[in-house]
Amino acid sequence: MKAELLSLDGKKEKEITLPEQFTEEFRPDVIKRAVLAIQANKRQKYGVTETAGKRYSSRLSRRRRQYRGSYGKGISRIQRKIMSRRGAHINMVGAFVPGARGGRTAHPPIAAKNWGQKVNDKERRLAIRSAIAATANKEIVAARASFSNVPLIIAEGIESIAKTKDVEALMLKLGMEKEIERIKESKVRAGRGKTRGRRHKNKSSVLFVVSGKCPLQKSAKNLHGVDVSDVKSLNAELLAPGAVAGRLTVWSSKAVEKMDKEKLFR
Repeated sequence: MKAELLSLDGKKEKEITLPEQFTEEFRPDVIKRAVLAIQANKRQKYGVTETAGKRYSSRLSRRRRQYRGSYGKGISRIQRKIMSRRGAHINMVGAFVPGARGGRTAHPPIAAKNWGQKVNDKERRLAIRSAIAATANKEIVAARASFSNVPLIIAEGIESIAKTKDVEALMLKLGMEKEIERIKESKVRAGRGKTRGRRHKNKSSVLFVVSGKCPLQKSAKNLHGVDVSDVKSLNAELLAPGAVAGRLTVWSSKAVEKMDKEKLFR
């Protein structure tokens, strides 16, 4: 598969041959499975305290003639705790059982539950290769981005960009004006998450793939929806956010060479 190598001005320098990873069959089912597994493994465990709703004595006798009990008093025989007493008269309220105020939860979430999922290594690598191939498919990319002139291979000088305004200027030179406008829109999240530090839902935009540690990793970080990843650290979720393949991806020529030379994800 052939592709144009572009300069930092967006002009064609030469034509290069892309690695085999870009020719993989498109498998949305495998990509979705890999993405869901990544999200499940990142999920934080949660659960109630083991003693929640059980922190007071509520053991009462159910014997027929035991004065300190609920039998024969015209009340239900649920667990109760004693609030006060005067002689043989005991003031009790429901406790411990799920139906009582302050009682335990019937079937609470348990922190020991494992939410993780396993994916075979061959299947995981297939998902990454398939997502990589989708980044070079114009129809698939156009379905989720306002840009379809792919694949985008830029000269290795892209990794040396140290300022955010220069990254945005490069995107404009590549013709991503509509994409920049698209990612500026954000939606207010529905539900309780608005009060928990995640009020807005932002869109995923350009993914820059580099060969290793470089200034671009910091300079592009302030742009909404833009991510920068080392080629060795690529995964299905980065290439297909929300399990939808075809993310607009800008590849450094050095990253493409490294992927071909080291036969990554093969």
